[in-house]
Amino acid sequence: MDGAPTLELEEAGLRYFVNEFWTSGQRQAHSLHEVSYRACFKPQLPAFLIERLTRPGERVYDPFSGRGTTPLQAALMGRAPAANDVNPLSAMLCGPRLDPPALTAVRARLEALDLSVAPEEPLPNDLLVFYHSDTLRQIIALRSWLLGRELDAVDAWIRMVALNRLTGHSPGFFSVYTLPPNQAASVVSQRKINEKRGQVPTLRDVKSIILKKSASLLADGPPPPHPPALLMTGPADRTPALADGSVALLVTSPPFLDVVDYAGDNWLRCWFAGIDPAAVQIDTHRSLPAWEGFVHACFGEFARVVRPGGFVAFEVGEVRGGSVLLERHVAAAIEGLPFDVLGVMVNQQTFTKTANCWGVSNNRGGTNSNRIVLAVRQ
Repeated sequence: MDGAPTLELEEAGLRYFVNEFWTSGQRQAHSLHEVSYRACFKPQLPAFLIERLTRPGERVYDPFSGRGTTPLQAALMGRAPAANDVNPLSAMLCGPRLDPPALTAVRARLEALDLSVAPEEPLPNDLLVFYHSDTLRQIIALRSWLLGRELDAVDAWIRMVALNRLTGHSPGFFSVYTLPPNQAASVVSQRKINEKRGQVPTLRDVKSIILKKSASLLADGPPPPHPPALLMTGPADRTPALADGSVALLVTSPPFLDVVDYAGDNWLRCWFAGIDPAAVQIDTHRSLPAWEGFVHACFGEFARVVRPGGFVAFEVGEVRGGSVLLERHVAAAIEGLPFDVLGVMVNQQTFTKTANCWGVSNNRGGTNSNRIVLAVRQ
């Protein structure tokens, strides 16, 4: 930033470009991005690449879309968004924000809802560690209403906001104080949190919380007109709905080597959305060879959907304390496929010890970095 020169280095046959290409230190992102999700990158990352590597109307795609940062930023910049994730919650969180309803429509729908109807079955006692009994009745009434109808754009928006407000650590959530909203505590863990803090769930007004969060998300307005979005749910190496050579830029961050406890993190959101978490086959990779095989299979599909001359930006971050440099394993996985690796962008804020850019020994004092393998389709 501010015209600082980019440091160019070469190591292990890869070219590294190190700079503070963008900053996330100040609020620069659109308000629609403010939906919590575990391990997501900042909107400044896809914005930097979309601006430089695509033109308005071109397709921008994320095969591991998570909360939808890349497709939403693509829509905000007038590109054609495409997103895929094996997690069905992803499309529920992403889709409504690409073409959001007006706040007046959300308010009118909420005012028309009667959430005072008591459920026919007894309240699930386990959930009372999170919610006041009257709050839980409202949540169950909203859940039943959503699951019992074909959702229009306003309904889908309300579901999206409710999924994001189920649990959190402020009065802006339906729950008592708990973990941040990107993962749900277990019932046992929440009971311990309550005991340690000496807290009991207090009454929340579900409709008021949804409306307040909606107003916050919509504060910067909707995206401009953009081509229709394509949202898919399934494995990244099999996306038949995406046409051959249709993607100008792919920006993503794949699952890393960590074991993901999908059911543990998402059990409450899955309950609300009517999803069986056991049916969601999240990729887990316990070894580098297995992870390389997974990346190779995905790039095989990327070779089909990315047009010749199109780009893939594959953000791998830093894992295992910097002892494993995943960008090198990505480069190895791409060998034999029709991609040329242009280099590795290291977006590193307040970096000082440039000789250590390969690892994280220069990341003391709160320094943050992204590591992005940039490849071009032959």
